[in-house]
Amino acid sequence: MLKITQTIFLFCLILICQTHNIIAQNPLVTHMFTADPTARVFNGKLYVFPSSDTYPPKGREKEFPRFCMPGYHAFSLENGATWKDHGWILKENDVPWGEKDTYAMWAPDCIEKDGKYYYYYPAKPKNDSAFRRIGVGVSKNPTGPFKWEKSFIKGVSGIDPGLLLDDDNKAYLFFGGGHELYVAPLADNMKEITQEPILVEGLPAGYKEGSFPFKKDGLYYLTFAHVFAEEGYTIGYATSDQPMGPYQYRGKIMDNIHNGTNHHSVVEYKGEWILFYHSWDISGYNKLRSMRADYMHFKKDGTIKKVIPTLRGIGTPQIGDTIQVDRYNEISGAKTAFVGGEKEPQGWMICDAKMMSYVRFDRVKFDGATSIQARIASGQRIGSFEIRLNNPKGKLIAEFPIEYTGGWSSWKTIEANISEPVTGTHNLVVVFKSDWGSTKSVNLNWLLLK
Repeated sequence: MLKITQTIFLFCLILICQTHNIIAQNPLVTHMFTADPTARVFNGKLYVFPSSDTYPPKGREKEFPRFCMPGYHAFSLENGATWKDHGWILKENDVPWGEKDTYAMWAPDCIEKDGKYYYYYPAKPKNDSAFRRIGVGVSKNPTGPFKWEKSFIKGVSGIDPGLLLDDDNKAYLFFGGGHELYVAPLADNMKEITQEPILVEGLPAGYKEGSFPFKKDGLYYLTFAHVFAEEGYTIGYATSDQPMGPYQYRGKIMDNIHNGTNHHSVVEYKGEWILFYHSWDISGYNKLRSMRADYMHFKKDGTIKKVIPTLRGIGTPQIGDTIQVDRYNEISGAKTAFVGGEKEPQGWMICDAKMMSYVRFDRVKFDGATSIQARIASGQRIGSFEIRLNNPKGKLIAEFPIEYTGGWSSWKTIEANISEPVTGTHNLVVVFKSDWGSTKSVNLNWLLLK
C-alpha cells in the first residue's frame, strides 16, 4: 500500500477542497477515494453522496487494518459527463455527539422532503457502547451547509442508513449491518422514529449491509450488499408490496468484484435506471475504493437484469467534457495502462497502439463542436491517429499527426479542427496509423471537444 506523510496527507486534503470539476467515466472520481455512493435526483439534477477512504495518519497505521474514513464530500453531474466536487459536507470531528479522530464515517444518505434536505450518516458515538449511531442534519440545499442535530436518532443503532420517501410523503429509515437489517418509520420532522425498529423479514441468510430502498411501478425494492460464503460480497435485492415488508428475495443485481465490499444505490435519471457502486480501480487495494456507475435494466415482470461492470460507465460527453477513451466500449490492437504523476492526473491511457489498431467510445454528443484536443505523449514521430464516427471505417472528422513530445512520459496537448459540422450523438472511434511492424505509435490520455 502507498505511504504518505502527515504533511502530504493534509496538503492533499487542502487540494481536494479546492478542486471543483472532476471529469471521469469509471471510476467517476479520480482525485480522491470515494466509496458507498448514494445517488439522488433533486430538481432534475443528479447528485452523489459517497463516503471517503483515505490513508491512516502517520504513526497510526496499525489502528486501521480495514477502513480509514474521515468524512463526506458531495458531487453533482454537470454538463454531460463532468462531476463537480462540492467539498466537505461533514468531517468526523464536527459530529456533535461523535468520538474524535476515529476515522469511522461510513456510508451516508441524503433525501429531500418538503423543500428541505436531510443528510443521514453513521458515526462512532462518545460515551455510548453502540458500534455506530445514526445522526442527521438539515439544509435548504442538497450540498449544505447542514445544521447537525446535537444528538443521534434515539432507538437506532447500526450502520448504512437508507431512506425511502413514499408517495404519501411518509419516510422510512432502513439500517443495519450483520445478519439482520431493520426498518423504522420516521416522524414528520425526519429526526426521530415513531416506533421501535422491526426486523426486515424475508431476506436470505448471510451477512448483509448497505440497505437501499426504492419504489418502481407500485413495487417496493430493497437492495443490499449480501455476502455469500462461497463468493463474497454481492448486490442483492428483494421486493414487497409494503414499504416495511415482509420482502421476497429476488436474486443478485451484481456479482462479487474481486472479493471486496460493494455498497451501492439505485436511481432513475432522465428515463434511465443507474446502479452506483464502488471498486478500487485507482489504488488496487480494496480498502481504498472509487465509486462507479453503470446502467441497470428491468425485465417486464419487474425483476432486475444483472449488471455487468464496465469501464465506460454512464454519461454522454459533450463540449467541455473530457473523453477518457481508455474507458472504452471496444478496443482492438492496443492496450491500456495506468498513468499518473505530479503533472498528470491519476487515470489511464491508450498505449502500444499498432498500425490500424482502434478504440471505440460510445455516446458522445458532437453538437456545436468545431475542434478537438488530445493529450498525447510519444517517443517517436511517424504516423497519425484519426477520429471517426461510429465505427473504424466511419466518417473521418479529424486527424492528428503524431509528433515527438520528448518521450513516452512527456505529455503535450495538441488540437485539430473538425472537418465538417457534426450533429447528434455518435460513437467516437480513434484509429491509429503508423509503420507496419511498429509496436507502438502514441500514448493517448484523453480527448476534449471544443
